[in-house]
Amino acid sequence: MVVRLLGEVGALADGRPLPLGIPRQRCVLTALAVDAGRVVPVDLLVDRVWGPDATPRARATLHSYLSRLRRVLSALDGVTIDRRSGGYVLHAEVDLHRFRDLCAASTTADDEQAAALLTDALSLWQGQALTGLDGEWIEAERARLARERLTAQHDLADARLRLGHGGQLVVELAERAGAHPLDERVAGQYMLALHQIGRTADALEHYRQVRTRLIEELGTEPNGPLQELHGQVLTGTPPRTESLAPMQLRAAPKSFVGREEDLSRLDSGLDAARSDGTMMLTAVTGAGGLGKTWLALRWAHRQLDRFPDGQLFVDLRGFSPDNGPMLAATALRGFLTALGVGAGAMPPDEHARSALFRSLTASRRMLVVLDNVANTEQIIPLLPGGEACAVVVTSRNRLTGLVTTHDARRVPLEVLSDDEARGLLAVRLGPSRVHAERAAVDELIDRCGGLPLALSIIAGRAGLSLSAAASELRESGLDGLADDDPSASLPTVLSWSYEALTEEQAEAFGLLAIAPGPDISLLMAANLIGLSPGRAQRVLRGLEQASLLDQDSRGRYRMHDLIRAYGTQRASDTAQAQHRLLDHCAHTAHRAGLLLDAHRGPTRLAPPTPGPHVQELPDARAAMLWFNAERPTLLAAQHLAARLGRHHTVWWLAMSLDTFLQRRGHRHDRLAVWRAASSLPTPATLRHLGQACAAVGRHEEALAHLRQALDLAADNPYELAHAHQTIARLLDDHQALRHAQKALHLLQRLEMPLCVAHGHNAIGWHTARLGDHDAARRHFHAALALHREHGNAAGEAISLDRLGTLEHERGRHHAAIDHYRQALALRRHLGNSHEYASTLDRLGPPHAALGQHDQARALWQEALRLYRRQGRDADAAQVQRRLGF
Repeated sequence: MVVRLLGEVGALADGRPLPLGIPRQRCVLTALAVDAGRVVPVDLLVDRVWGPDATPRARATLHSYLSRLRRVLSALDGVTIDRRSGGYVLHAEVDLHRFRDLCAASTTADDEQAAALLTDALSLWQGQALTGLDGEWIEAERARLARERLTAQHDLADARLRLGHGGQLVVELAERAGAHPLDERVAGQYMLALHQIGRTADALEHYRQVRTRLIEELGTEPNGPLQELHGQVLTGTPPRTESLAPMQLRAAPKSFVGREEDLSRLDSGLDAARSDGTMMLTAVTGAGGLGKTWLALRWAHRQLDRFPDGQLFVDLRGFSPDNGPMLAATALRGFLTALGVGAGAMPPDEHARSALFRSLTASRRMLVVLDNVANTEQIIPLLPGGEACAVVVTSRNRLTGLVTTHDARRVPLEVLSDDEARGLLAVRLGPSRVHAERAAVDELIDRCGGLPLALSIIAGRAGLSLSAAASELRESGLDGLADDDPSASLPTVLSWSYEALTEEQAEAFGLLAIAPGPDISLLMAANLIGLSPGRAQRVLRGLEQASLLDQDSRGRYRMHDLIRAYGTQRASDTAQAQHRLLDHCAHTAHRAGLLLDAHRGPTRLAPPTPGPHVQELPDARAAMLWFNAERPTLLAAQHLAARLGRHHTVWWLAMSLDTFLQRRGHRHDRLAVWRAASSLPTPATLRHLGQACAAVGRHEEALAHLRQALDLAADNPYELAHAHQTIARLLDDHQALRHAQKALHLLQRLEMPLCVAHGHNAIGWHTARLGDHDAARRHFHAALALHREHGNAAGEAISLDRLGTLEHERGRHHAAIDHYRQALALRRHLGNSHEYASTLDRLGPPHAALGQHDQARALWQEALRLYRRQGRDADAAQVQRRLGF
């Protein structure tokens, strides 16, 4: 071994120890070596080495230790400490990992091979692990490694006892029984060793002593296996070393909650298979930490009576951190051994073992659980031959091939519901504690996002108050779910999926994690990661297969928040990716905005440049659909652009979104985007900001912005005219009319017919409110003619709506209804739900005036529904009064 942890910590070069420096420097090497081959984050290194004694200088000291270790280890071939994003990784041969590999290999070997492998594994120990070091993490790690060593010693004793080597084990087991007097496994081994060499009376006396201590100290009888062994020794029956029907399932998880729908789907799969006379084959898939193995075990234990010929279980290590996936041949050796095939009869190759396995299971009713599968190819040789058998597979891979070519059913796991998450915490912590800290529990459930592993990690820290746990998670994010035990550390569990990705997939995963917005389209993803849409789709499909990404029914991609947090830590080369995405967002939004308002006035800012891949939008309807889908992403993109100092992009996103946000009634979003754009305080910016403030009732602020716009627009007739028009909406009608007339005068000189039309509409509105209905009608008709001549449906709808109001006020209700109906049709076509609701509201009174109360009530009810959806509380309250409630 090059790096030694199973004894005094050290490193060897040509058999000679290397000078590794002071204990704390050797602790840095140890902190890397226990996770050799995997990135250890800097914060975790500091925590392992310094613990609660870490000072602000700890990180600088850490870098110094790492530099010295690199110089010392440079004497060894193939040993490096490499810098990676967020941490360091040690590449070296470590005795601890060799020990674990040998122990893992023994689990699928026959007894002779298992004994040899475990003997080799235990020979690597040269005393107490991590000798020469101390500290909180070291002590915890030393205790954990001691437990691993003891387990290996137990397994070796079992294998040797099955081989009849009891006489060689009596002294060793006597010492171990003395050191662990309440360990019933050791007691059974010692009894069996004594019995094998004819010391049956001593074996029975040892059982009596152990039973007495268990009753006196723990208040319990010996467990079932030890009692059974006692009975066999007492009657002279040869003790059994294996069961006729293999029962390899792990224990059922005690704190399993919920998942009733998923359990029902597994039940249905078994019922359907038995009904059809076929083998059940079901794949439980999902991201790491979702509880796939727990679900499989829960279901398996509920169905034991349906598989009287036994159950086989194997962890195929598809995403194991220590080594590659288990070979099918290795798993088959374990299965065949459990089915009674001796070493001499074991076929030498995978195909022959698979054939024998199918033959042995052909007439049996057995359950096979294949856990932690890497891919479809790994499990095909492990499928049994009996139609009455059932196979449950768990994997982070979606196993499309298994579904496609082997007709497997898939049970894709989702996160727990809030009620299920609360139930899990209640089972682990007790209902009273969960009830007592409701607010903290709600926050923990929200921050854990329904991920069972995250919730279990929190529950495992029972010493913390739940409020403290919520605070830690709030401050530390994903790092708050880290743990020295890899299987109980969410970042580590996610890293096993990450490390299985290709380089291209890993890079895309990190970049997708930093994408603005809750989800992302394929084309936006292609721009972000810098690939063609076709290539990007293949990469995204790979991430989806790895359960790191989900695609919804709309074709959009989304990550779980905790997976996204992990991906953010892995992201690299983000600046170029973000700029590519912002270019795409700004350019496509600009094109979409022009489709909605082709008559938008001039601006002195150059339009945005496109990203690598341009979104083609054929018409206004497509533009509205695109804005609907991308609104959250575009709002988040504007925040990103502001953070990166891209003020030009911030402004264009506000301008491009403006018409859409108006039509859909997203008043607060509209205000937010123009506030963000105010870093470029142009007259247009201030005018739109004033409009947005007015729309949410902030009239004083609106007037301040609009007066500033008037001042800044003195040399810009177009902006000056529009500033006059906009401020008119906030003033009394006499003042408003003067501003509207100034605006029309300026616009007529610019020879911009549609702007002139808007000017007529404005003057008509204020004239009508001042009682000059004839003049108002002339202005409205002048505006209507210009809008129709130039194909401006939005302006045409405004003119028609105002004519409807005018005719209703004059008592010409049929004419009013006709104008309103035309305006409604145009606004429906434009997707302008905000003004559509207002026109519905105004259409009610003419119907009511004509005695058509049912029609009026139906119109107001529809308007009320839209007002509520748009958050227009004052308008909704007014309609409710009309409806009489």
